[in-house]
Amino acid sequence: MITGELKSRINKLWEEFWTGGVTNPLTVIEQISFLMFSRMLDITETRNEKKAARTKKPFKRIFDDDQQKLRWSHFKQLGAEQMLRVVRDEVFPHFKSIGELDTAEGTQRTTFREYFKDAQLMINKPTLLVSAVNMIDALPLTEGDTKGDLYEFLLSKLTTAGINGQFRTPRHIIRLMVEIVGPRPTEKVADPACGTGGFLVGTMEYLLRTHTSPEGIIEHPVNGHVEKTYTGDLLEKHWQHIRTGMFHGFDFDATMLRIAAMNLLLHGVDAPDIHYQDTLSASFTERFPAMAENAFDVVLANPPFKGSLDEEDIHPSLLRAVKTKKTELLFIALILRLLRNGGRCAVIVPDGVLFGSSNAHQTLRQLLIEENQLEGVISLPSGVFKPYAGVSTAILVFTKGGRTDEVFFYDLEDDGFSLDDKRTQLYDSTFAGDLPDALARWQKRDPKKDKDRKVKAFFVPATEIKGNKYDLSINRYKEVVYQEEKYDPPKEILARMKKLEADIARDLEELEGMLG
Repeated sequence: MITGELKSRINKLWEEFWTGGVTNPLTVIEQISFLMFSRMLDITETRNEKKAARTKKPFKRIFDDDQQKLRWSHFKQLGAEQMLRVVRDEVFPHFKSIGELDTAEGTQRTTFREYFKDAQLMINKPTLLVSAVNMIDALPLTEGDTKGDLYEFLLSKLTTAGINGQFRTPRHIIRLMVEIVGPRPTEKVADPACGTGGFLVGTMEYLLRTHTSPEGIIEHPVNGHVEKTYTGDLLEKHWQHIRTGMFHGFDFDATMLRIAAMNLLLHGVDAPDIHYQDTLSASFTERFPAMAENAFDVVLANPPFKGSLDEEDIHPSLLRAVKTKKTELLFIALILRLLRNGGRCAVIVPDGVLFGSSNAHQTLRQLLIEENQLEGVISLPSGVFKPYAGVSTAILVFTKGGRTDEVFFYDLEDDGFSLDDKRTQLYDSTFAGDLPDALARWQKRDPKKDKDRKVKAFFVPATEIKGNKYDLSINRYKEVVYQEEKYDPPKEILARMKKLEADIARDLEELEGMLG
């Protein structure tokens, strides 16, 4: 839950950065992330100190005795010039040295070194740093549910500001995909192009929603309605795995990587396994042999569709599966390699993947249907990614291995937001429009009953799809009902036109007479 007051604080902080000369939205979020991370480290250290005083047990310090001046609680009291010097020259280098954290679950390895290795303080004005530190110091980062919502609101700034083609998958679309796949708390979940970590955070939120007892739900009255916080009290025996072994993300944008790590940290994942890596390259298998093949139970992704890659950079196993340089096809082949047998995936693809006529397109669709279980194709409206892209997309849902007998299709036309560049929310809830119906139809799907192709949801036999060169576009199979229009007989229409012309001629004669 994030209140109007908190939103106002974030908006004011955002404005401070812009007026202070930091105008790139991604840079603003990155710099705020660094400062929030610095404060989180101090909060963690303080908590561990109190615990150690109570239990008389030692713990691994984040800040040694000679590093106490690097703590948030210390440098926030410094003068502007000195604060800038300490944060830039000492605090940021210290981020790169953190290899372990003492958490509620014990000492845990972190990947902070990896995604903070290139971190730099981009705030050059001492007064801006003081202002940012004071504002972040007032944010409720010790409240578990609020800090995650707060960061999501911060990330929503990318939706309105969007830069360099960097934009987030809409959170309501992520929720639909996560609900469809239904990750379990014992599983391993990955996103091979994780961006800001939206799918991984969406999975964490799903676990909390589905593993909270009625007694564990906390209700808050907000502006005339009730909002709920899910505590996840039924996840107690799974917390160690959830916080340290469940979530895995990869991205080759270092800024996005740092933002994803912070996003997960603020959503309760203490040691997120996030790595700087191009997952399509040969180096992925070399660096992470244990994760590059048959490693994950669930993959959720919206990979970039950026055209073609240099064939020499692509891992040979992907090229053996589908001979192409197109990233949208290579990522599907990669996901199949990442999944364990029986593993599940929901992935967003451009419509071209569904009906492309090249050998590579057809080979990939054949692979999904003949050697795996292609379960669903959910067509999305073309405005989902506006204002950045108007391309039509769809969600592919499949399970690795087995075979495909029937494929579920759903024509999602209303995602609850306007389909213009403004993307205005149309309903009280963000999960609205066709989304609840799509989820309900998916959960109750039955190939024997869902035969009517005139409605939004229906099944198509795999044999029919094979006969159409494995075409997966919904328009190939959906039956459009044309409503017959009735018109008056031509003679009646002609008579009305002649009468109308006569009336016009008479009015013109009267007007001419008035003019003399």
